[in-house]
Amino acid sequence: MRREDLHAILTDHAADRAHPVAPPDPSSCPVRVLADRPDGTVVRHGHVVVKAHAPDADAALHARLAAAASPRLAGVVLRPLAGAPAQAAGRLLTCWPYGTPVDPAAPGAAPWEETAVLLARLHRVPPAVLGATPPPARGPEKAARALARLRDSPLRGPARAAVLAAGAGASAPRARTGPAVCHGDLHLGQLVRDPQPGRGWVLIDVDDMGLGDPLWDLARPAAWFACGLMAPEEWVRFLTAYREAGGTAAGPPGEEWRELDGPARALTAQIAAQALVKAEQAGRPLDEDESAFVDACARMAPLPPGRAVDAAT
Repeated sequence: MRREDLHAILTDHAADRAHPVAPPDPSSCPVRVLADRPDGTVVRHGHVVVKAHAPDADAALHARLAAAASPRLAGVVLRPLAGAPAQAAGRLLTCWPYGTPVDPAAPGAAPWEETAVLLARLHRVPPAVLGATPPPARGPEKAARALARLRDSPLRGPARAAVLAAGAGASAPRARTGPAVCHGDLHLGQLVRDPQPGRGWVLIDVDDMGLGDPLWDLARPAAWFACGLMAPEEWVRFLTAYREAGGTAAGPPGEEWRELDGPARALTAQIAAQALVKAEQAGRPLDEDESAFVDACARMAPLPPGRAVDAAT
């Protein structure tokens, strides 16, 4: 199916949910494609967002959607709009209220403390919220898939070799707190303002949510910090807020890298691998942030475990 046809299907579905009685004046109800990737296409129509999930989405997605609708995750994860998911063009469609995202043009206003509190709350939720057979969180799987795509790509050269070596050398310790409900793909694009009055930031995109090692939810901010893309004071505020909100995955102050080193290395290699593949497919050079992750992989290769934080120096 052409992308334009899928966009039209999502737009019509969103319009039906947003305006069940009468069609609106088009000028008063904006339509916008928010994301268009192989693993998900998202269209906004006014106050309603419709997502077409990946073509290979399986029964585990239903467990994740049920968890997102559970009162146990109220104020932590954005609640989907009522009603069963629809099927169209071989894709599962879900409907959500539109929430204002983090402003990418204002990095200094990034809600790091709020993100940390949300993670701490999520990690304390009873696993039963995911059903009798909880699906696994897909953080480790996504890292492995990114490296596999780079390995199978036509790209060659020292950057590819450094990223693959960094990924192969990343090893995560056993979860110190036991398995927990994890988001599975945390980054600042996964936060929006809950549109309900009086609510704050909430997490979105539950496609990778599941039971797993909560360290993986902390690993991407750790990787940003280790690559020099997150200021030291922001990193300290993030960890402090996580601990003060009851999060225990990072361990005690001063010992976080004993726990986070492996997952942070894996996420650094994942992001670098994705960047190299995307740049090669688009026929463009790496941008500044992408280069930071690839350069970090080159520096990580000779570093012994537990020293990933030195990559920021």
